[in-house]
Amino acid sequence: MNHDLKQHSDDLAALPTPEQLAWQDLELGMFCHFGINTFCDQEWGEGKDAPSLFNPDSLDAKQWVRSAKEAGFRYFILTAKHHDGFCLWPTATTDYSVASSPWREGRGDVVKECADACREEGIGFGIYVSPWDRHEPSYADPQQYDDFYCRQLEELLSGYGPLVEIWFDGAGSEGREYDWPRIMELVKRYQPRAMIFNMGAPTIRWVGNEDGVAPYPCWNTADSSRGSMFSEESLKWLPETPGWVPAECDVPIRKDRWFWHPNEEHLLLSVDQLMEIYYRSVGHGATLLLNVAPDHHGLLPEADVRRLLEFGREIKSRFGHALAEGSGSGEIAQLTLPRSSVIDHAVVMEDIAYGERVSQYVLEAFVDGEWLELTRGSAIGHKKIDAFAPVAADKVRLRVLKSAASPRIKNMAVYRCGQ
Repeated sequence: MNHDLKQHSDDLAALPTPEQLAWQDLELGMFCHFGINTFCDQEWGEGKDAPSLFNPDSLDAKQWVRSAKEAGFRYFILTAKHHDGFCLWPTATTDYSVASSPWREGRGDVVKECADACREEGIGFGIYVSPWDRHEPSYADPQQYDDFYCRQLEELLSGYGPLVEIWFDGAGSEGREYDWPRIMELVKRYQPRAMIFNMGAPTIRWVGNEDGVAPYPCWNTADSSRGSMFSEESLKWLPETPGWVPAECDVPIRKDRWFWHPNEEHLLLSVDQLMEIYYRSVGHGATLLLNVAPDHHGLLPEADVRRLLEFGREIKSRFGHALAEGSGSGEIAQLTLPRSSVIDHAVVMEDIAYGERVSQYVLEAFVDGEWLELTRGSAIGHKKIDAFAPVAADKVRLRVLKSAASPRIKNMAVYRCGQ
């Protein structure tokens, strides 16, 4: 047995919580990197840039969230505090925040505006809060900084309504021990339904790259994960970390750029590139978190919004209408098409409420009186998208070749995408 299958078989008892199931069904999230870096033409600030530089003249969080919603995205995560330590809410813990900026005459709160916009549009709101803080003097004293960071978290966890996810970035914190039991206790107290990303006792994990792609197979269980791109070390997750830890794939819509920079529209990923990412993230059973960064005006650039919407339309064009779909249990799930039709894609979902059971399968089409193999694979999990050469078929079936228990197929659908 290879390592991937052994790890899978070792963890078959793991089941998702209702909150994890709901989060995995979201599938598409929009990341929003915005802060002091936006006004300094930089990716990683050192915490020395003056708050007076933060002064967007047209900030419109509703535009950000509406764009995400229109493109079919179901949750939205804001960088409330990046590594530079500048806070996008008027925190009582430091003067390094929007309260010390000229924006809204020092009375603004980007976190609140985003939270309100997400509630209005009916999508989930989450926050990114960097543990690493390059501005805060107390960072040199771990115990003192833990107090500082927990006060910041308490403000965010208690002041902005329900959160779908809390994003703890491990970058810059290699070798640093934070008080994760204390931090997890705060999350459980104020946001018990929120997903916890990759640190402490996570309920979702980082996929291991910033290209937005999951390896295949990408099982929903894992015993280790790296903290950042800059360390090969496994994270020291707390013992209460659940066995079910699905992956989230983060990637910026402008190649290698998380924050906005002027005159870089040429770095926008093409629709074809974004669809390739979609196939290798959502199509591998993971969740895609696509970053679209507001500019120095506080608006998502027109070119980025255009590309985002094109991406959403392409997903809908390919997978918005199935030629046939159904569900099933046992070793064979079969679809009969209304008439002989050309198909080139299949989308299969396990009912993962019962765990991830399938470890080997084959897809076949009934053509001219016999079953022909279209493709085969291992993991199905939340969703597996298979593309294959176009074929005119009367019926399609999924045969499960190996499984840990009786397979439960939540949905199986076939499409003609023309790709």
